[in-house]
Amino acid sequence: MPPHDETSPVGPSGVPPRRPPAARATGGAGSGRSRPTAGRPGGSRPGGSRPTGSRPAGGKPGGKKARTKKQRRRRRLKIALATLAGLFVLLGVFVGVVYATTEVPDPDSVQNAQTTVVYYADGTTEMGRLGDTNRTNVALGEVSEGARHAILAAENREFYSDPGISLTGIVRAAWNNLTGGSTQGGSTITQQYVKNAFLTHEQTFSRKFQELFLAVKLDNQYSKDEILENYLNTIYFGRGAYGIEAAANTFFGVPAAQLTPQQGAVLAVLVRSPSSYDPEANPEGAQDRWGLVLDAMVEEGWITQDERDASVYPPVLPRPESSSLGIPTGPEGLVVSQAIAELEARGYSEEQIRAGGLRITTTVDKAAQDAAVAAVNDVMDGEPEPLREALVAVDPRTGAVRAYYGGPVGSGDGAIDYAQARRQPGSSVKPYVLATALEEGIGVNSRRDGSSPQEFPDRPGLPVRNSGNAQCGACTLVEAMTRSLNTTYYGLAYEVGPDDVRDTILRATGLPETWPAVTGGTLDDARTLSDPETGATGGSIGIGQYEMRPIDQAVGFATLANGGVHHPAHFVGRVTDSEGTVLLESGEGPGEQVIDPDVANDTTFALEGVAQYSRRALDGGREVASKTGTQGLNGSENSDAWMVGYTPSLSAAVWIGNDSPTVPIENAAGQIIYGAGLPGAIWQQFMDTVLAGTPEEDLPDSPKIRGDTGEGVAAPTTQAPRSTEAQPTEPSAPATTEAPAPTTAPAPTTTTAPEPSTDAPTPSPTPGNGQVGTGTLGGEDGTGGDSWANGQPAPAAPTTQPEPQPTG
Repeated sequence: MPPHDETSPVGPSGVPPRRPPAARATGGAGSGRSRPTAGRPGGSRPGGSRPTGSRPAGGKPGGKKARTKKQRRRRRLKIALATLAGLFVLLGVFVGVVYATTEVPDPDSVQNAQTTVVYYADGTTEMGRLGDTNRTNVALGEVSEGARHAILAAENREFYSDPGISLTGIVRAAWNNLTGGSTQGGSTITQQYVKNAFLTHEQTFSRKFQELFLAVKLDNQYSKDEILENYLNTIYFGRGAYGIEAAANTFFGVPAAQLTPQQGAVLAVLVRSPSSYDPEANPEGAQDRWGLVLDAMVEEGWITQDERDASVYPPVLPRPESSSLGIPTGPEGLVVSQAIAELEARGYSEEQIRAGGLRITTTVDKAAQDAAVAAVNDVMDGEPEPLREALVAVDPRTGAVRAYYGGPVGSGDGAIDYAQARRQPGSSVKPYVLATALEEGIGVNSRRDGSSPQEFPDRPGLPVRNSGNAQCGACTLVEAMTRSLNTTYYGLAYEVGPDDVRDTILRATGLPETWPAVTGGTLDDARTLSDPETGATGGSIGIGQYEMRPIDQAVGFATLANGGVHHPAHFVGRVTDSEGTVLLESGEGPGEQVIDPDVANDTTFALEGVAQYSRRALDGGREVASKTGTQGLNGSENSDAWMVGYTPSLSAAVWIGNDSPTVPIENAAGQIIYGAGLPGAIWQQFMDTVLAGTPEEDLPDSPKIRGDTGEGVAAPTTQAPRSTEAQPTEPSAPATTEAPAPTTAPAPTTTTAPEPSTDAPTPSPTPGNGQVGTGTLGGEDGTGGDSWANGQPAPAAPTTQPEPQPTG
């Protein structure tokens, strides 16, 4: 047997022996390695050197060297690349599977436009159906070449060469979804067709993902001409026109085959946003984009530069005034219009709303809406035809609009929404003045001078008078509210600061800082609750000199009813697609605390006696807070009359006036209309009907804010006498047999000093805005101007106007 070193293990043939742990040598060099010994105290290495196999300084066990920084970076890079490659492989497999399983519907079987249904709050009772579909499909050869090129120039110049998708559009959509930005833009014609014909309009990443696969597969299965033909028959161009044939007839009165390149460019502009670029609604914007489309056609060689230079914007047919596009023609049509406007403000397109097969559930209660219409019709039966009425009811706890009457015509010719009319509210703003005073520590039992007449520093020579010249030298603010004393609340507004009162109203109602430009009138873009000429707010804000809308008053009083918590008014409760998928839902959010709860409590407390005093108490003695308002036109006539009031669960505002604030309002007997009269009768009947059978709700029994930090007056030793003059009365409304107005509210007495005013310019037509605008000049010192609806000017104002005063 061959000899071997006993210290070396013997391994199987062909397998190298296992190296033992390194050990110190026991002596000099030898023929074999010795087994390591136990540590020897005080031992030393022979010759002072490290034996073979020992760990080098700074190294790792077993003799392995540490990786350098460069080696570590390379290792991490390899791992990352391997991971990324694996992800790409998985993505490729996923894309392949999804592409293979994606089925493209037959274009001939696609229902391109679906009817949108609008419901009352119960979600089952239909209010209306949208979408008067105007569609005629044509072959691609029946569309003029110029029109086809115009569409391509505007939407997808590389249509005939692209793969059906836009990579830049994909990246932009992904980035916007990740960052929360806009989810639109950059789609090819194929993608647009897929979205319009096969998918919903939901702007989400998942919908975009579906769109991409369908677009690619569609591009592979159909020719470009087939896709373009179907696309041109699918596009919504506005005015109810689906497809280019219907659009050619609607806008130019010709078939698509006869469209010129210039006419085609007009239609091409509409593809992006039919409502925004309608030539009648936005001529400047439409023509600007029209020029860009023609420039693109020159760049592509589809028209020459000489043809471009000679191009003139073609005349477009006017929008048919009777076209309602399915909006109901009755009062409920105005509800539908408001719901549409609300969805458009949330980003829904006209095509989505009118042809997307949506199911829109409004907040309007069918029974409450019927009660509103019945109250207006019953009370106004036999009254002069020129009188206009509005009623808005809001749930204070949510801001949901429960009833909405803006006029008898909901769409088409004569449709005017008086619930959006900007009119002077008279004394119905006094609760906001009181709330402002309460915020400054002036309690409701504080006393102020209510004698009449009085002059104030911001209107020298123009005294303020109470209705019937009523006198109260030291009334509490509660009594002055109940009796609607103008001098008390003008003086209080001046004392606490007119701009502070304005701020309170803005917070309670949600009014913007400036009026939106929707009517073409004097108030467009003007500072709200201010003189439109100067932008200043004076003490006359305390007696309702500056315009508000009926819906603003309903919301503002709802804020008081809800303990100072404001909820914006809304008409849309829920939106689903045709299959029931919820797209939008208006939840009952917490709202915003805009007025201190104690302030709201005490303001409500001060309003609890008004309905009884005005002989408009509710059935069964139900507790209610309310305020009348009457705006004087001159010394013997009124222009606007209001009644606004609430319980904890319902706030309702009623307004009566004429198309123009310069025309006096009189009842059938030729008598002046006051807030407690016809408006009060409508409000009373509506509230009694809607609240019948519901639990009675308590209002505050006492105020919480005590004291007077302001300029109070001492309590009188004897009660100042009230005016004994009688107010002209009106025939009782069907809902009550009581006299409609208090005995202490006769016609106003005003200064005879005339104030010049200038007529507001006649506005340009604004079709379909559903709003009424009023131009009021003079602000604190007088009224004048004109009013219009849907662009129709009202009679011009006289050249001079005496000072108006609220009368109740």
